[in-house]
Amino acid sequence: MDRLGLRCPWPGYPRPSVLLCLLILTASFLTYPMLRTLSQQLLSVVTGSYVSGTYSIVFVNCPNEQIARDIARYYWNGEIEEATEILLLIKTKTSKVRMLSSYIRLVHPFEIPEVFSLPMDQGDVHYLKWLEEGMEEE
Repeated sequence: MDRLGLRCPWPGYPRPSVLLCLLILTASFLTYPMLRTLSQQLLSVVTGSYVSGTYSIVFVNCPNEQIARDIARYYWNGEIEEATEILLLIKTKTSKVRMLSSYIRLVHPFEIPEVFSLPMDQGDVHYLKWLEEGMEEE
């Protein structure tokens, strides 16, 4: 019991029970996502900056082009907008995304171009090696 008291101290109580210690750990575990989200939102409001994980990209499979067009209609400047766009995928090092975004803002015709990045967590080892070799800095 002495070892548990040393590992799981509770202010004002020299030796908490095992049940109390488990209750505290469970409560901490269950509230962590909520506390993390709230702290990220607070940081975003205070600093005025974007916090990673605030937005998501949603991929949708559609049975045909008409269904995709129906889903893709969106409001812009008070009107329903339908636009044909081309998705350009650029693979680069994460450290170069800001520089690439700056370049795109200079040459893109939109006032605010849609530029975002997703980290590559996994991939074919041979492809990733080839990609790395192609991006070696001089």
